[in-house]
Amino acid sequence: MEKKNWIEFDNQENIYKEKPKDENLKKKSKINISKQKIGKKGKTITLIKGLAIRSETEVKELLKKMKVFCGTGGTVIGEDIQLQGDMVNKSIEFLRNEGFQNL
Repeated sequence: MEKKNWIEFDNQENIYKEKPKDENLKKKSKINISKQKIGKKGKTITLIKGLAIRSETEVKELLKKMKVFCGTGGTVIGEDIQLQGDMVNKSIEFLRNEGFQNL
């Protein structure tokens, strides 16, 4: 097969330039993790506030990984993450593994 109009791009340089910006945001942001009782039956949730993630897709990817790690359900409300149950210790461990510093 002939390669007509085929252009190859080397995006490795761009990938390495973008990652330090995200790491700087992770180090500077103050993250609050607390547990609360909500609803009529007093179910416990873990509320994570202060993540310095701008895009919704990155927050959803982080939530998906966190739900698998903690073995529970959760949702995104605004810029905050809610997990079902008392998952404070597990969420702190997960976020430290992901590179977040100020917990």
